[in-house]
Amino acid sequence: MKQKLSVLSTIAVATALTAQVAIGWAATPTKLDADIVIKNGQVLTMNEQKDVYSQGTVVVKDNKIIAVGDDKVAAQYNAKKVIDAGGDIVMPGMINTHNHVPMVAFRSIGEEGVGNRLFDVFFPLEEKLLSRDLIYTASVHGAIEMAKGGVTTYADMYYHEDEIAKATEKVGIRGVLAESVISFPVVDAKEPYGGIKYAEDYIKKYKDSELITPAVAPHAPYTVSPEKIKETKALADKYKVPFIIHAAEFADEAERVEKKFGVKSESVISYLDSLGVLDENTILAHAIHLSDKDISIIKERNAKIAHNPIANTKGATGVSPAIKMDQVGIDIGLGTDGPMSSNTMDVFGTMGYAARVHKLVNKDQSLMPPSKAVELATIGGAKVLGMDDKIGSLETGKLADIIIVDVHAPNTFPSYDPYATITYAAGPQNVTDVIVNGKMIVEANELKTYDYAKDLKDMEVIYEKVSQVEKTLPYHQKKEAE
Repeated sequence: MKQKLSVLSTIAVATALTAQVAIGWAATPTKLDADIVIKNGQVLTMNEQKDVYSQGTVVVKDNKIIAVGDDKVAAQYNAKKVIDAGGDIVMPGMINTHNHVPMVAFRSIGEEGVGNRLFDVFFPLEEKLLSRDLIYTASVHGAIEMAKGGVTTYADMYYHEDEIAKATEKVGIRGVLAESVISFPVVDAKEPYGGIKYAEDYIKKYKDSELITPAVAPHAPYTVSPEKIKETKALADKYKVPFIIHAAEFADEAERVEKKFGVKSESVISYLDSLGVLDENTILAHAIHLSDKDISIIKERNAKIAHNPIANTKGATGVSPAIKMDQVGIDIGLGTDGPMSSNTMDVFGTMGYAARVHKLVNKDQSLMPPSKAVELATIGGAKVLGMDDKIGSLETGKLADIIIVDVHAPNTFPSYDPYATITYAAGPQNVTDVIVNGKMIVEANELKTYDYAKDLKDMEVIYEKVSQVEKTLPYHQKKEAE
């Protein structure tokens, strides 16, 4: 009898323990797995509502964002890496919608005493110096500058764009990289318009890349014939890739087109429209000299705008009517243009400059508020590149392109308004961490994907070559004679 009671007691104790364990499990839900949790940050989501979490969390698994929210979200996940943002700003990676990244090899040349830098300095340097090796090496250097400065995606148009693609992948950021087409022989095309064949081969090679979106770019309406502009657009449509072109950068482009190709038009925008190349897949770089009719055409065709305020004012080409275009609902993103035009690939500086210059030229300080400037540098740029379903905001399901910006540095503290801090105070030096496609590219200010000492050594070789050639250019010799 005693043995039977003992057995029953044992069963009762075991049952009670099992019940307690079950209750404990119910009270403590199982945590979900993640790769990265960023907690304790001022999270600027840049979603449609512009939600901001003052003590926010962003969760990453594989290459995607799987959760965004307040501080309670962090407790729901077990992560391989936890980043305590310490109150710093967590925001989408910035997007540079127009660049010519290999031009970094020629940055700061011909800044004084030159009538036309493009024809007197840049084209001669390109003719004498461009090669696959220079383009690759300079592109690595430029991609490092952008990565360290919080740019996670950029658009480019140049030659040997496959070399730029290799460099961009090596550093680990995204690129919408367009092979240029032009009416004279260049480094990667020994005959006029050879870039079209080069572009098709390049597009086929990179069509399925995770980081690279190939594209095609007729240089400008006045350097590419109407037939070849239409041919390059047909190529873009065939492969469903972006079509990028400089347009309305100069006031006399319609006259240039008429003089060179014999086609008279009211404006360069109406000319491009007559060719049937303006649509939602078209990115117009610069778009400065526009009439109200031009703006209506761009809006009707749903073409996109890469706005480059620093390069445009530095080159004295004008200020784009970006405010008017934004007000009618045209998609606009910010670009730096090539680093020989603007000397920089800094999107922070471009945001601040855009916000200031549009207030000035329109004599209205309410225009381009900081939140709008940050929008253009993130989700606005993503819309221009046709990638807003993937990048440009911190939302569940989007690709994990994220940056952290230090707001405790001398130039960023105190920070009462994170949008104002980003637009007017912060700079590339304040970017502490960069994640692209779920991978740490910059961590605690350190570039993780490339040895900068090697990059600097490689660039010093280019510097010596460029320095020697630059001294042979007529403008330099004239300057020395004076």
